[in-house]
Order: sequence, then structure tokens, then C-alpha cells
Amino acid sequence: MAALNNFLALMLQLSVPIVLGALCGTIAERGGVILLGVEGMMLIGAFAGVAGSFFTGSAIAGVLLSAAAGAVIGLIYAMFCLKWKAHQSVVGVGVNLFASGITAVLLKSIWHTEGMSDPVEAVSSLTVPGLCNIPVIGALFKEQSPYLYVMFFLVAAVWILFYKTKYGLRYRAIGDQPHAVQTAGVPVKRYRYIAMMAAGAIAGLAGSYLSLSQNNLFVTDMTAGRGFMGLAANIFGGWQPAGSLGAGMVFAVAQAARFYLTDFAIPSQIVQMLPYVITLLILLFVGKRVKGPEALGELTD
Repeated sequence: MAALNNFLALMLQLSVPIVLGALCGTIAERGGVILLGVEGMMLIGAFAGVAGSFFTGSAIAGVLLSAAAGAVIGLIYAMFCLKWKAHQSVVGVGVNLFASGITAVLLKSIWHTEGMSDPVEAVSSLTVPGLCNIPVIGALFKEQSPYLYVMFFLVAAVWILFYKTKYGLRYRAIGDQPHAVQTAGVPVKRYRYIAMMAAGAIAGLAGSYLSLSQNNLFVTDMTAGRGFMGLAANIFGGWQPAGSLGAGMVFAVAQAARFYLTDFAIPSQIVQMLPYVITLLILLFVGKRVKGPEALGELTD
């Protein structure tokens, strides 16, 4: 039982950036904007979180700065795609490359070092007395990051917004028939701008989880493909908030399994590549069967 609880606790910890990354893709792409820049947004959020904590001495300030930085990148992303009609996939690749370069340069400028920053004030884990002793589900409440509870809240909030409000109905319609929705008088671009900023803010939070919760410093390219895993989880989950949550947990199980395979005579390189192989396999066998937004990548005037 203890081993199971430890595995579940580890799985939950590893699920946070993947689920949040998937939620970013869900928010952006349900409105018709292809979001390949999640990896870069998360990396900028990770750096912004550490920088904010370093300069203010407050981890909370770092978290807020990471969300703000992600929202700004989301706005810029939307301007390139919606205002200047740039190719959305190319913009996403550009954001990823820009993030990798600018964070390395700023790391050198601020801390005069390469590879990693100095340690900063981090977000402390929480344990809920009583609930942490419940068999199996007690792992949810024992030494878990506050980000985990924020993740569940955001998934629930986006689900309610999408499926229980008129704004969500309009937004989902934008992802399928943007021209028809625009003809009905709905400001399509305004909805998309707001959605891209929200997606960017969540991506920034996902990045700050890596640098301020799992660690207390920034490491070059520390997102290590989690943004791409999030996009795969979004597709696997059918572009739905609850689906993104479930798919993100599946990917987290694959990541957690790496730590338990080290006891076997398996080359470490194979163990490390396991989550990425599973990502590719899921996209290969599931991606073609899942129907995404009909107007994904389609713009309006």
C-alpha cells in the first residue's frame, strides 16, 4: 500500500505541467488557433517565476510574474496569428526557439552563469491533516504542491465556462464555424485574443511549477518536452478540459514509471525516452480517430 501511495503521489506531481499544458491547447485550439508554442510559453514562465522570486524574495511574486509573462506571450502570439495573418504553426515554432534563446541570454545577464540560476525562494508543499491518511486518495493531500489544487480548479473552471455558459457556447462555435458566428455579431477576434492570453497565463503557471515548486531554480530548457506532451494530451483528450486532465494523467503515469524501472537491467537511455515514445504512439494510433475543431487554423477577416 505504501508503494502504491508513493507512486500515486509521484504521478500527481508529474501530471501538473502536462495537464496545464494540455489545458492551454484546449483553450486556444477550441477557438481555432493552433498553439504549438506551449513549450516556449512554459519555458518563459519558468524563467519569469525564478526571476520574480529572485528580485522580490517572494515566491508568490514569482508565480504572479510567470502568469503575467505567459499572458503577454499569448497576446503577442495572437497578434502574429490574428492581426498579421502569420502561419500559426510557424509562429509556434518561433516562440519555442525564441524562448530557448532569450532565457539562456537573460540567465547569463542576471546570474552571470550558464546552465542554471542561483537558488530562490520556492513554493512550499502542503499536507492536509486527516485527509492525508485516507488509503489511496490520501496521496492527493500529502506533501503536494498548491499547484496541484490550482490545476484541478482550472480544469473545472474551464469545463464550466465551456459547457455551462453562453460565452463558452459561442467560443466553441468559433472553433467550428467562425464566419457564421461572426455574421451573428459575435466579436470573434476579441474572444480569441482573450483565450490566447488565458492560455498563455496557464502555460506560464505550468512553467513556474517546474522552477518554483519541483525545484527552486531555473535550468536551461528545463521544460524538456512537457509542453509537447501537453499538446499530445490535448489531442488524446479530444480537445476537452476533462479529457485533457485524464490524458495528462496517463502521460504522468508513463513518466512516473521511469523511476521504478531503474531497478531492472534496462539501459537508462531507454527508460528516459519511455514517456516520449508513449507520446508518439498515442498520437499515431489515437490522433487520427479524434475529431478536433473543424476550423482549426482558419482565420476571419
